[in-house]
Amino acid sequence: MRPSAPGKPVNVPGRPRLVFADDHRMVAEGIVRLLEPDYDIVAVVEDGGALLEAIGREVPDLVLSDINMPRGNGLEVLKTLRARGDTTPFVILTMHADPSLADMATKAGANGYVLKMSAGEELLLALRRVRDGGTYVTPSLGVHAAARLPNEMRELTPKQREVLRMVGQGLRSREIAERMGLSARTVEAHKYMIMQILGVHSTLELVRRSEDLGLLL
Repeated sequence: MRPSAPGKPVNVPGRPRLVFADDHRMVAEGIVRLLEPDYDIVAVVEDGGALLEAIGREVPDLVLSDINMPRGNGLEVLKTLRARGDTTPFVILTMHADPSLADMATKAGANGYVLKMSAGEELLLALRRVRDGGTYVTPSLGVHAAARLPNEMRELTPKQREVLRMVGQGLRSREIAERMGLSARTVEAHKYMIMQILGVHSTLELVRRSEDLGLLL
């Protein structure tokens, strides 16, 4: 199948609908070529204003966007969507290998943050994970971000570390409680505190975020 040029999406019924934004034409063509076998790319745009319009028009299952673009960058579009209550999964694809920017994006509501230099299989993995309800940050950024975490995250209490380790092993709260000699309610309280610190909302997200940050090593 020949790659699509920006503005000329290939519609393939039955596949996840994806809107893609990037103002670098050659990069966009390469990404479209990579994604076409698995996604129905319903719009390819080159600026933030067109991205907002495409999302409203196409109602996609996923959004993939660069950050630096004319007429509103990717983060501004993301913030606008979240302020409207739009929860469409949103993945940032960027050249900026900056942990603080990745953190800013996830706090703004991004479900994924992938570097262009590592795009390919990693981008496909990130999109699959986001489609399954999880989050993804390029692992190299997660390692650097771990060293930049606030003290309360880097210095979890021994019990919180143990709870996190067992959650990472796939144990349920009742099983963790039995092993640690605690009540299930206490274990849930520890999980809740850890989830608040990490900014996640489910056990699956907790495990994936912890893996990305190197907290389960």
